[in-house]
Amino acid sequence: MSESPNVPPRKIKKHHVCFLCLSILPLVPVRLPLTDLLSASFRSDTYSHVLFIPLLSVCLVYLRRNSVFLKPQYCLSWGLPLLLLGMLFIWIVQKSVSFSDRNDYLCGAAFSLACVWLPAFVLSYGVKASRAASFALLFLVLMIPMPTILVDAVVGALQRGSADMTYAMFKLVGLPVDWLGFVFSIRGARFEIAKECSGIHSSLVLFVVSILAGHLFLRSIWGKVCFSVFTVLVAIFKNAVRIVTIACLTVYVDASYYDGWLHRKGGVVFAAFAMAILAPFLLALRKAEPYFQRKQPASGTNEGGALNYAGSPAHRHP
Repeated sequence: MSESPNVPPRKIKKHHVCFLCLSILPLVPVRLPLTDLLSASFRSDTYSHVLFIPLLSVCLVYLRRNSVFLKPQYCLSWGLPLLLLGMLFIWIVQKSVSFSDRNDYLCGAAFSLACVWLPAFVLSYGVKASRAASFALLFLVLMIPMPTILVDAVVGALQRGSADMTYAMFKLVGLPVDWLGFVFSIRGARFEIAKECSGIHSSLVLFVVSILAGHLFLRSIWGKVCFSVFTVLVAIFKNAVRIVTIACLTVYVDASYYDGWLHRKGGVVFAAFAMAILAPFLLALRKAEPYFQRKQPASGTNEGGALNYAGSPAHRHP
């Protein structure tokens, strides 16, 4: 984080030191949950985004450093109570190490991080700085893994969407296929869209990218929402393309494709395919935004451009 030109370097450094201390010291008692979360982020693709989201938030704050750190002020009235609540929550997480569901346990650990970092920022830099960095701070919420009950619902929705899209693509290319639930049969070969094939991890990454790209390149709320919704549809379409591609290669080329590299590690290829669709759509939305913005008349003028003065008629009389 760079110093603001309007603030003495010594003063802004004190605020940075305060933020670092408040961000680290309260986490010392919860070494076990945070160590597990860090370990899971390196070992599993499900939690790999936990490390990248905070780094992206720091970059976003850095990009707006001149406005965020314009006049930093300590804010005990809001920051201290929120920080105490955050410390209370991480104490609860520490005492709940016997969570039966590991995913929910890691979800609580990540949430405890957010409960400490957000109040620490408010206390160290003030409310105005927090408002200027509001997107970067709220972006931290995306590092929290979804609870198991929500994961199951999202996976089910992605499975159904992928199955519908896959069947439509098979019909579009004219391939004979039998479809029942999440199972497809082609020439006696049986393919099932299991939970592992729902594409939830890649869809989550694309959704996070869509939110970040919308913030950086789009101005209107409708444009950002439209891009994020379109990203979800592209994620489902991308997963269906992957299923159809692997099924066709398995049936018509070589059966080894079923358990081959494209099936196990080919997510990057299809993610690039999805990005190739999203990039032009983002540019189109960016160009379309000015045409949908309301044209407001300039202040102090009427629609015809004639100036209106207080106490004077709007038009001349003969």
